[in-house]
Amino acid sequence: MRTKASATHHPHDDAPDTVGAFRELAGLPPGPERDLLRERIVEAWLPMAERLAGRFRSRGESYEDLRQVAALGLVKAVDRYDPELGNAFESYAVPTITGEIKRHFRDHMWTLHVPRRVQDLRNRVRFACQDLAQTVPGRRPTIAEIAEHARMSEDDVRTGMEALESFTALSLDAELPGSDDGYSLSDTLGSADPALDTVVDREAVKPRIQALPERERAILYMRFFGDMTQSRIADELGISQMHVSRLISRCCDRLRDQVMRDAA
Repeated sequence: MRTKASATHHPHDDAPDTVGAFRELAGLPPGPERDLLRERIVEAWLPMAERLAGRFRSRGESYEDLRQVAALGLVKAVDRYDPELGNAFESYAVPTITGEIKRHFRDHMWTLHVPRRVQDLRNRVRFACQDLAQTVPGRRPTIAEIAEHARMSEDDVRTGMEALESFTALSLDAELPGSDDGYSLSDTLGSADPALDTVVDREAVKPRIQALPERERAILYMRFFGDMTQSRIADELGISQMHVSRLISRCCDRLRDQVMRDAA
C-alpha cells in the first residue's frame, strides 16, 4: 500500500492509499488471506485513529484507553466500509471512530449508571448552552431558551441540567465547603430511629388490644402505659398479684400469636 503526499484527496498528509486493498478485501472469501489483508489495512490507518483519540485528551480518561477505543472503532469501520458506494474510506472512518470514542465517554465515564436517554439529554443541553452563550452574554440562558434552541421540552431540559450537575459523585468523607473542623457530608446524614420499630409494633398490636375483654385491656394499659407494678394493679382491681401476673402473661402470649399470624 502506498502513501500519498498530496493533501488533495486526504486531509491527513500520511493517509494511506487503500482503495485497491479494500476492493481486493471485498472480493476475498473468509480465511487467512482475507484476515491478513484486513489487518494490514487496519495497521495502515491506525495513525489516523490515534490522532482522533488525541483530540479527547484531558477529559478524565487515559490516552491508552482512548487509543484502544479508537482502534476498535477503526476495526468496525474497516469491516463495514463498502468501496462500491464510491465514498472515501476516511470520510466513513472518521465519524465512526469519533462516535465510538464519544459512546465510550457516555457509557464509562459516569460514577453512577445513568440511562442513555439522560446522557443524551445532558449532551444536548450542554451544547445548547455553549451556543447560546454567544448570543446571551452576561447571563445563563433560560430553560425556555434552551428548549427552543435544542428543540426539546422544558422537562427534558430540566432533566439534562440535573445530569450536568451529577456527572460525578461526591465522597461522603469529603469535607463540606466552609468547614474548618473536618465536618464531612456523612456527618449531615441521619440514621434510622429505633423508635420507628416501636411505632410499627404498636400499630400492629393496637386492633388486637382493642378486641380484648375490658379488664384485660385495663390491666395491660396500667402495666405498660401507666408503668404500674403488678402489686399496685392487684390492689386497684381487688385481685391477687399472682392472678395479675397470669393475666398479663396470657394476654401477651395471645397478642403475640395473633400478630405473628397476621404478619404471616
